[in-house]
Amino acid sequence: MLTQIVRPMVRTQIRLLANSQATYATLVKTISQWLGFLGVQANVTQLQANSRQIQLSLTVGRPESCDEDDWQKILDNLNQSNAEQAVPALTPQQERKLQRLLAYIIQVGNPNGVNWDILAPQLQTLAFSEETLGGIRAALKVPQSLEQLTEGLDPDIAAVVLSKAVGIALLDRQVNEGEDQALSVLLETMKHGT
Repeated sequence: MLTQIVRPMVRTQIRLLANSQATYATLVKTISQWLGFLGVQANVTQLQANSRQIQLSLTVGRPESCDEDDWQKILDNLNQSNAEQAVPALTPQQERKLQRLLAYIIQVGNPNGVNWDILAPQLQTLAFSEETLGGIRAALKVPQSLEQLTEGLDPDIAAVVLSKAVGIALLDRQVNEGEDQALSVLLETMKHGT
């Protein structure tokens, strides 16, 4: 439902930008507006065209849906961490669980069956490694149980899975009831670990 509303709006905004005589000011306003729809107050501090991309810098305030304690934890964690630190690698067991959870999202999103030849190129656009794609493909051959997959799931892994699961759920530009339920469970699992 959300994508049916957002995508036409984005197309309209892009046409507005293409035909605007004040492209810089219009783009700054548009970016702030888009983030505002998510409850995020953002100000563009720098914007420039570079090659075939637009580079920008933002100053972001606390989102409306974020309570003060969580926001302070985020700021403290950013101040303590090194920007060069990589996201910790998943253990083989965590990677398998991730693959099985993503296979579950695919299964509930395609109740009439999955055609791997059609699905694989779509998943590749989400930048999955060949190893992850192979694991997802193998997991699709077996029915998955959301309850078993989320039992004892680490909140940090739930956060990683959730971001990837949203991308998968939106491949067809809609989220069905089964996908919504799975995403909600992952979100709750992630929240309860904090």
